[in-house]
Amino acid sequence: MPVIRTATPGDAAPLSRLAEATFRGTFGAANTSENMDRHCCTSYGEAIQSGEIADPRMLTLLCDGNEGLVGFAQLRWDGAPDCVAAASPGQIQRLYVADAWHGKGIAQNLMRACIREMEARGSDVIWLGVWEHNPRAIAFYRKCGFVEVGDHVFPLGNDPQRDIVMARSIAGSSSNIGPRRRTSGGRP
Repeated sequence: MPVIRTATPGDAAPLSRLAEATFRGTFGAANTSENMDRHCCTSYGEAIQSGEIADPRMLTLLCDGNEGLVGFAQLRWDGAPDCVAAASPGQIQRLYVADAWHGKGIAQNLMRACIREMEARGSDVIWLGVWEHNPRAIAFYRKCGFVEVGDHVFPLGNDPQRDIVMARSIAGSSSNIGPRRRTSGGRP
């Protein structure tokens, strides 16, 4: 079974490849190649991943299998949209699993690791943005206890897309995750 671990600087190159491959695999068929290329160039390059691994406001978790990385999650602690009412919110910025590993418990294990990290760092609410046309991810997040609290615009290249903002309280937290309101921001 693959192991979940914290990314190190040496993981930037394989993480970059996995991040781009999973993003393209998830969203490529529904978007233009120009918009996909533009987004991938500004979000998943090796230098970008290296910077995100080093960023103290972020944590990158990797799911490492025998043949390399099979999934990852990236967490952020630098604010939240207005629709997420929390004293100390944390964001799941990205959570992706390689196609060959779908349905094998990797996403659930990554989500459990995300929740543990959020709780350990004092977050009271976890939030994320998910494309409105990604029913599989929406169903997964609902199964994990997330509810819709708002939406925001995610610019994919030159195409403004609607992301649903979902949130859930951390176990033991009494935080209200807030009413549904439109916000600005985006799906990385």
